Amino acid sequence: MTDETRLPRVGPLPKTATASPWLPLALTRVVWSLWVVSLVVAMLRLSSSESWSLLGLFSVDGLTVVMWVVVTFFSGIVHSFSRRYMAGDSGLTRFFGNVFTFTLAVMTLVAADSLVVFVALWLTMGLVMANLIGHVDSWQHARTAATHARRSFAASSALLAVSFAVLWWQTGATTVSGVASANITPTGTILFAAAMLLLAAMIQSALLPFHTWLLSSMTAPTPASALMHAGFVNAGGILLLRFAPVVTVDGGFMLAIVVVGATSALLGKLLKTVQTDVKSQLGCSTVGQMGFMFMQAGLGFFGAAITHLILHGFYKAYQFLSSGSSVEQTAPGKKRDLTRSSGLAGVAVTVATALAGGVVFAVITGKGLAFDTGLLLAGLVVLTTMHAARETVRHTELPSFLRYGAVPLVFLPAIAVYASVYTFIEHALVGVPLVTVPTELTPVHLAVAAAFLLAYVVIESGVYLRSTHLYVTLVNATRPASGTIVTTREEYNEH
Repeated sequence: MTDETRLPRVGPLPKTATASPWLPLALTRVVWSLWVVSLVVAMLRLSSSESWSLLGLFSVDGLTVVMWVVVTFFSGIVHSFSRRYMAGDSGLTRFFGNVFTFTLAVMTLVAADSLVVFVALWLTMGLVMANLIGHVDSWQHARTAATHARRSFAASSALLAVSFAVLWWQTGATTVSGVASANITPTGTILFAAAMLLLAAMIQSALLPFHTWLLSSMTAPTPASALMHAGFVNAGGILLLRFAPVVTVDGGFMLAIVVVGATSALLGKLLKTVQTDVKSQLGCSTVGQMGFMFMQAGLGFFGAAITHLILHGFYKAYQFLSSGSSVEQTAPGKKRDLTRSSGLAGVAVTVATALAGGVVFAVITGKGLAFDTGLLLAGLVVLTTMHAARETVRHTELPSFLRYGAVPLVFLPAIAVYASVYTFIEHALVGVPLVTVPTELTPVHLAVAAAFLLAYVVIESGVYLRSTHLYVTLVNATRPASGTIVTTREEYNEH
């Protein structure tokens, strides 16, 4: 008998004497306490130039304390939100245990100096996230999604272990700091290790073609998805920064990182257009945003990549936790699209606003004032911030004659905030070997930038929508792993 054929019952909810588990509240308080402690430690660390080390296994630098503050804050929000959202779940205690364990794993990972400890924590972080994806263990789809994610994270850890073994063989160093201080030259062996690092980062950050584990993870409870998209996928950017002396050893390899990031940034935006549910749209958006993060790292601005992952984390955590109220309510036949068909006036305002925003970013950060990859960084930040501003305006009920003025009013303060946060983060990364490594612009850089901009304009114009073949290709590319697709509502309602 389905829900539609059952007779409705109206009346008070039955009273229960079952007490709420004490663990969720206790862990929530512990996480918020860790956030306060992280703030204190961050202030102490940022006011000191000395290196903090523990037994040669851990090292606390600027990246460590910045990520501690960010991770504990996101985790505190998820813990607090989950106490109500997950109330009544039969696995409530197990869920909170996994979320708290994940928090501790990430906090320890960003402080790990030993290569063995680092890869062990990398694997632990992935396995705990797989447990959260398959939280509803009575649901076959969830178990299948968890298995698929577990295999992906195991592969990422294996690639990382291979890279570390090669780096140890070449440098003799058993620590992250030891590798960073070694005399590394662009030999074939080192480039192989760098390639393994890049592949491990791509899997963890769900870049194409390794994005299916992310799109198959929609079985995870919404708070777990928020933690995944606001924290877990950012591990790729942290890995690239930790091993910046390795990945920056060759200019061609850095350019390859830019190309990898640009591909995911563009295709992630395309894949989002064929999604029909909110969480899948957010998942494809994450694929694209991680692509932007990799592009910034590939341009040599690792501080900008960290800034992007932090700001994206705040945005995506909010989007997931509020996804239940994201269904748009519009009258039949009413269509609102403020990003297209804006005419020459809209194009002129957009271009002028973008140029002004580029100047603001360059003045605040000092990036983009020389003929190096800083120019591309400024353009990239302008592009992403402009897109966010236009999306914000698109979801407002403004008359057409006010839309042109609304975009600059949203965009210019936003890019000023972005630039200010970037400047702060760059100065906060005390003790990190390489934070900014801009290189000269080459014709290849300019060609990639031109191709990226052209593809972005084509996507924004909607020309690609005329191709049925492309639509089918995009739908197939976003198809989750076999066994994780819910085909009937009853399959979901039972769990």
